[in-house]
Amino acid sequence: LLPGLLLLLWLPVSLTRHGPSLRVGAHPHPHPQSPGTPHCYSAEELPLGHAPPHLLARAAKWEQALPVALVSSLEAVGRRRRRAGVPAGTQCPVLQPGEVLEADVHQRSISPWRYRVDTDESRYPQKLAFAECLCRGCISAKTGRETAALNSVPLVQSLLVLRRRPCSRDTTGVPTPGAFAFHAEFIRVPVGCTCVLPRSAR
Repeated sequence: LLPGLLLLLWLPVSLTRHGPSLRVGAHPHPHPQSPGTPHCYSAEELPLGHAPPHLLARAAKWEQALPVALVSSLEAVGRRRRRAGVPAGTQCPVLQPGEVLEADVHQRSISPWRYRVDTDESRYPQKLAFAECLCRGCISAKTGRETAALNSVPLVQSLLVLRRRPCSRDTTGVPTPGAFAFHAEFIRVPVGCTCVLPRSAR
């Protein structure tokens, strides 16, 4: 988790340092572009699911960020469950101390959560692991069952992603069919859950 957090702190600094490279493509564009205009790619230049190599090399080792690093293992677990006919757990569990000693943190937490893979084809990375709280309340350490004395809430962090948007490859300004440019933006990604006091007494 610490390397992922350090990466998130480093990315904005790196983007500021290499800002011009994020705004203009590494290859010459067939039409004039004003300074600061994102490079407009065709589908042949950059297939769906790929990002410009110069962006990845300079500012985006996304595979080190937790929401990206978890995707491959989550997909592997999902395939095994489907083959075995085991449904994914979506209910607030009853925790038994002896059963969770070897479990992961998200399963041992008194605000347990599960991960799902969020897919967005207009985004790079396309797949991110999103945490989802399994309980409205929290698990009592005494009984192992949910209690309404506390509330489960998601913990979120900001993650830098690239967003594909239509663009024009000529001087008309009209979007060219199939053409796109990348824009950097931050999104809020739920990475876990924690327990908090309710906002009002029940």
